[in-house]
Amino acid sequence: MKKRLGHIFLVDDNHDMRFYLSDMLILLGYTVDTFDNATAFLEKSMDISPAVVLLDMRMPGLNGLELQAKLDALGRKTPIIFISGESDKDEIIEAFRLGAVDFLLKPFNREKLCQVVDKALEMDRQRNQEFINTDALRRSFATLSAREQEIFMLIVQGLTNKGIAEVTGIQAGTAKKHRATIYQKFQVNTSADLISQCKGVDLSKLVPMENLTEL
Repeated sequence: MKKRLGHIFLVDDNHDMRFYLSDMLILLGYTVDTFDNATAFLEKSMDISPAVVLLDMRMPGLNGLELQAKLDALGRKTPIIFISGESDKDEIIEAFRLGAVDFLLKPFNREKLCQVVDKALEMDRQRNQEFINTDALRRSFATLSAREQEIFMLIVQGLTNKGIAEVTGIQAGTAKKHRATIYQKFQVNTSADLISQCKGVDLSKLVPMENLTEL
C-alpha cells in the first residue's frame, strides 16, 4: 500500500463519520486531528503544512462556509475539501468561489477521497515552498540599495549591462559592478541562477508598496 504523507484536519459533527474517516486515513499513513465543530477547530488547530481541511458543510454553530470565510480572513491558506451529506447548488458554488479544492457528497469512495486529499496536500506543499522562497528572496532583496533593487529587477528581466545602462542612464561599467554586488548578496554566480531563484515568485511582493512606483 502506498504510504501517504500529510496532515488532515477533519471537522465534522457526526461522531461515526469522524471515527470511520480518521481510522481509515490514519491506516493509509496520514496524520489526523478531528474536531466536532468549527469553533473547536479554530481554537485548537495549528497552522501547519502540508495539510488539508476535510470540512463538513452543515454543523451546529458555524457551518462550513462560515468557517471557510473565517480562515480566509485570518490568512490561513490550508486547502479545504468539503464533505457533505446534503448541500444545495448555491452552497457548492459559494464553496468553490471561496477557493475550495473539491466538494465530495457523502457517501464517497476511498479512492476518490485519497485522490483529492493528495491533490490538496501537493497544492499546500507548493504554496508553503513558494512562501519560503519568497521570504528568502525578500530578506536578500532588503539588503540591496535602492539602485541595486532597480537593477535587480532589470537583471531578472534578462537585460545585459548595456541594456541596464540604457534604461537607467548609468555607465555599463557601473551596471556591471552593481550586478556583481547583487550576485554576491544573493549568493549566485550568473543571471540564470538569479532568475532560477525567482521562479514562481511574485516579485512585487519583494518591494514595499510605497516603493513600487519608484522602481
